[in-house]
Amino acid sequence: MAKGRNQRLRFKRRRNAETDYHRRQRMLRGGAPRAVVRVSNTQVTCQLVDFHPDGDIVLASITGKSLVDKHKWPKESSRKSIPACYLAGFALAKSAISKGHSKAILDIGLASSSKGNRIYSALKGMVDAGLEVPHSEEVLPSDQRVNGEHIGESIVKAFQKTKKSIEGVS
Repeated sequence: MAKGRNQRLRFKRRRNAETDYHRRQRMLRGGAPRAVVRVSNTQVTCQLVDFHPDGDIVLASITGKSLVDKHKWPKESSRKSIPACYLAGFALAKSAISKGHSKAILDIGLASSSKGNRIYSALKGMVDAGLEVPHSEEVLPSDQRVNGEHIGESIVKAFQKTKKSIEGVS
């Protein structure tokens, strides 16, 4: 690590492994807003973020908590499961489209990219709601996993009820 008198330190967010500046610069050159998906230990957060020189501007945002509060997702169910991530992406896209945004670029941050994971479940929700996001069909999870059939029948019913609630809001 550079610590000498004449050596230059890296940016703090790079030193702490929080930002990949090379990837961020490539995304910002596109000019489209970024669809940011982050999965924490307890919930998913989906945001539509636009670049501004003074700081990024959040255009729309949905979290796992807002799924419970606004869209009738069961409190006892996981807020970061594949169905919850799909619904968060779906709700974000509906909100973004109602505010006049139709295109975005997926920003997964430093998360690992594997086929069918929770981030791509949120992407599938965004695409199904009508947001144009460049992607490959082979990375998206199957409909059975998105519906929650691998978890249980109660999640399937909750998924359908919440999706109807989101469609009714827009």
